[in-house]
Amino acid sequence: MRALLLHAPQALVAEAARRAVARARGGLVTSPEVSPGAGRGPRGASPEEAHDTGCADVDDADTTDRMHEIRAADNMVSAADNTVSAADRGSHMFVEGADELVHDDSARQANDWGARVAAELRLLERPSLRPVFNATGVVLHTNLGRAPLAAAALDAIVRTAGGATNLEYDIEQGRRGTRYSHCVALLCELTGAEDAIVVNNCAAALVLALNTLADGREAIISRGELIEIGGSFRVPDIMERSGAVLREVGTTNRTYADDYRAALGADTGALVKVHRSNFEVRGFVAEASVRDLSAIAGERGIPLVYDFGSGLMMDLAPYGLAGEPLARDGVRDGATLTLMSGDKLLGGPQAGIIVGQRDAVAACRTNPLCRALRVDKLTLAALEATLALYRDPLRAVRDIPALAMLTASADEVKERVESLGMALRAAGVACDVVASEATVGGGAFPSARIPSWSIALAGHAPGHDWALRSGQQPIVGRIEDDRMRLDLRSVPAALDADFTDALTRSLLEPRTHSPTDTASSAVSPTRASGVS
Repeated sequence: MRALLLHAPQALVAEAARRAVARARGGLVTSPEVSPGAGRGPRGASPEEAHDTGCADVDDADTTDRMHEIRAADNMVSAADNTVSAADRGSHMFVEGADELVHDDSARQANDWGARVAAELRLLERPSLRPVFNATGVVLHTNLGRAPLAAAALDAIVRTAGGATNLEYDIEQGRRGTRYSHCVALLCELTGAEDAIVVNNCAAALVLALNTLADGREAIISRGELIEIGGSFRVPDIMERSGAVLREVGTTNRTYADDYRAALGADTGALVKVHRSNFEVRGFVAEASVRDLSAIAGERGIPLVYDFGSGLMMDLAPYGLAGEPLARDGVRDGATLTLMSGDKLLGGPQAGIIVGQRDAVAACRTNPLCRALRVDKLTLAALEATLALYRDPLRAVRDIPALAMLTASADEVKERVESLGMALRAAGVACDVVASEATVGGGAFPSARIPSWSIALAGHAPGHDWALRSGQQPIVGRIEDDRMRLDLRSVPAALDADFTDALTRSLLEPRTHSPTDTASSAVSPTRASGVS
């Protein structure tokens, strides 16, 4: 603690002291380093109480102590303020003041101001974007970053980020090149397309495609495909931002090829088909296929834009996941442009990928809007490395984490969960190994339920939820049947040792509650679907 306070920038120490005082004035006591008992919350409150209320009961004696502590802390804040311009002197004054309070009989050890300020300092220095363990059973969890990257993609990012690259330099010609040349050869090889371009996400790809092909003109789309995607974003809203004028045809459940044909006119700029994700429509339904629409578009010389979203590059039917279209299907069936995401079933970084006919892709590339939507060198490096793995499908299934997690057998997951259960019980954590169902996430295979296995922790589920999210590397599970469940299908097998260590620490190490945890628990991903 002393070293932390001595070496931190004094302005940061002063801010940490202010926050510690503010928490005390608000009736909250945070002393992570000096906890009165394992698993206890603020001033001896249980984790369950801390999770539900964010504070503990305070008696009259506590009030007297608190006022003394606040006055002492106010003096410490003032001292820190005065030392911003004299760092060395201020460091020693502040730390010595904290050490003196530890020995002050009127201040309880659990309210050690030095420890509290050090805890606030750690929070201030902690990055906002942090790694977490996804144990929800939703493999492509949108809230948790979707697809984890393959080792090859991570290596490519490190190589590219460490120095200069040929991002926009043509090495062979010795002159300026274009970033849009990267990944093109692989995308064409894997999908059969004539050309390709990569932008920053699939919504951007849709905006770019329609702005290029149908700006100020009608884009004809089925009412059954005007869907809402994650984060309350709606496809029709995104399409209208492109400058295209929506022309809706058909009904929610039934749209025929003739509905599109009847809507064609002088103002038609494009036909649009959107693959429905996150839900299925069954029963009395009908829809026009890409092949049907391609024939209609060809008759009138009108482009067909197909947004199929998932980025699936290989057939997963042998692994029990059937019914999702492949990237090459749109190209084969005659779509002018086929659009997809990079961070869903493709298993790469966030990106919007457009593949299709040469003239249409070239027009997108020269659209001024393209510059506003362009991707950086790290995305291109990771995407290229991920795409290269698909040249060997068996290697892709093994080395791309999203595919490895989706295709692992239930027995493989069970073996990992049983090993985790043994380690937890040996450490004194009561738990059971239970069968469960995982899902794909990312809007793909919305009705698929994948047999899986989970650890079910014994005890109060909300308390476990708080403890796991409060760890150095948070763990996000799901509460089901009033028990916290941790499904290992959505945890890469290579992380099992790290996951076991983090889980054990979170459950057994003393920890007190932070108000920031309480505030965030209202919208915890534990209770969020995260499947968009």
